[in-house]
Amino acid sequence: MGTGTAGVTAAEATASVFELALADSAGDVDDDPTSSRILDAACALFARVGIQRCSMNDVAAEAGVSRITVYRRFASREALVQHAVRREFRRYIDQFVLDVAAAATAADRVVAGFVSALRNTRDNPLVGGLMATEPGSLVSSMMGDGGDTLATVRAFVAGQLRREQRAGHVADTVDVDLVAEVMVRLSTSFLVTPSRLVDLDDDEQLAEVARRVLVPLLEPAS
Repeated sequence: MGTGTAGVTAAEATASVFELALADSAGDVDDDPTSSRILDAACALFARVGIQRCSMNDVAAEAGVSRITVYRRFASREALVQHAVRREFRRYIDQFVLDVAAAATAADRVVAGFVSALRNTRDNPLVGGLMATEPGSLVSSMMGDGGDTLATVRAFVAGQLRREQRAGHVADTVDVDLVAEVMVRLSTSFLVTPSRLVDLDDDEQLAEVARRVLVPLLEPAS
């Protein structure tokens, strides 16, 4: 595989993945068949060998198109990486929203959200592949960017909790920003550091952790 000439590193490419997922979609590449084919090829390569080792030539060969065709749709490797990551995390967010919406109560939604976040992040081909091929870069991008990534995700989770407050499902005295911070940090810790106590492939175990640790955070402070 070629190394590519663009200066983007794996850490730089993944540093704002959640930010990209939650960003406005304006300016996205049209989801035409060729663009989708290129993005599919890019994600497959990134998952298989990592971002660092992929060049635009590699992606073109994987997609079965010319290098010029790739550049017509994505001006640089950095742009291609960003669009590929954005698409995968949008899919993750969409699934997260569906999983949470299916739950009946606020407590159930917290449990469903925790399980969904861990399962769908780890099962995502791109993110799961990067965890295997470039784990150090992925971890540093999540934890070593001055807290930007965690702050972005925390804001998303806090927004969900505020909706619960407005609907009367969570007491007004609950500090949803603090609760969201704890939830995001706990989830991130499980993602980046393997647990010898909790089986992350066991949804029931994850649900029990959420019920015992996260759900009580929704209770008003005594």
